[in-house]
Amino acid sequence: MSDPISKDWNYHPDLPLADGSIFKWPPKPGFLARWFARNWLSLSERVIMVLLAVAIWLWIYPDFADAKTIQAGWIFQVWLANFALVALCAGTLHWYFFMRKGQGSELKFDKRDMARGNKLWKFSNQVHDNMFWSLTSGVGVLTAFTVLTMWLMANGYTPVITPLSNPIWFALSLILLPIWSAFHFYWVHRLLHVPFLYTHVHSLHHRNVNVGPWSGLSMHPVEHLLYISSLCIHWIIPSDPILVIFHVIYLGPGAAMSHTGYEDLLIKDKRRLALGTFYHQLHHRYYECNYGNQEMPWDRWFGTFHNGTPEDTVETRARKKRMYS
Repeated sequence: MSDPISKDWNYHPDLPLADGSIFKWPPKPGFLARWFARNWLSLSERVIMVLLAVAIWLWIYPDFADAKTIQAGWIFQVWLANFALVALCAGTLHWYFFMRKGQGSELKFDKRDMARGNKLWKFSNQVHDNMFWSLTSGVGVLTAFTVLTMWLMANGYTPVITPLSNPIWFALSLILLPIWSAFHFYWVHRLLHVPFLYTHVHSLHHRNVNVGPWSGLSMHPVEHLLYISSLCIHWIIPSDPILVIFHVIYLGPGAAMSHTGYEDLLIKDKRRLALGTFYHQLHHRYYECNYGNQEMPWDRWFGTFHNGTPEDTVETRARKKRMYS
């Protein structure tokens, strides 16, 4: 007998989805050790982001002293760096997966390609529409928060550390920032699904039922403000420019990676880099579910978890009907 859920997807992992939260209770030391090793003791996407953040701070971003005063020169330098980060990440992923077809349909969730010839999208083209919102409002708001954070740090208005002066807190911050971002994203995302905000703001992002790399940062400017406000944590806790840039990469290029539409990058038939998750792909398909990500337990705790099965699809659709009735 065929699996009915498989008819809706090109690929999906084993279902129902397992509990991937690091906040399982009671704690499972073996699971936590494997999670830590996978994310921080291998060449994972997070380790790559840290290495990239160090390189950008040393050779691309303006000198910290320049940020003490608001001047067009260094602000443009930050904007250009952020523009290049988003464009190169999303553009390279789109070229490899959707233009070159470098992986074919292996590990691709949705059967469809990117939409064309539909007036739903600016320029009647999903990719061009996504590029427009990502590279204008997305990069603009990301740069505004980055510039303000750098200015606050340079002028001593926020607590500043260095990797040498506070190595333990620096290392701990690298681990905690993605967890903080997931916490922040869940609650902002729930807010954006309030009917008024969904209709006037978040629906722009949700036009991407079938996602691609350029979909990740394709949002309404109000949503960009809410989503990227995650960076405000650096205004409160002791931080370092490398931590800020890591966070910027996680929110900007990281969104392109998580919306690639493929679960992993395959090299010689081996999974080498984690990309999208079926967890979030279900949200783009069914809307009122899986507002967070797999590392945080909020969807399970608050009854909005979709485990990928037909039964959960029925429940999710019923919840959506109740919300918008």
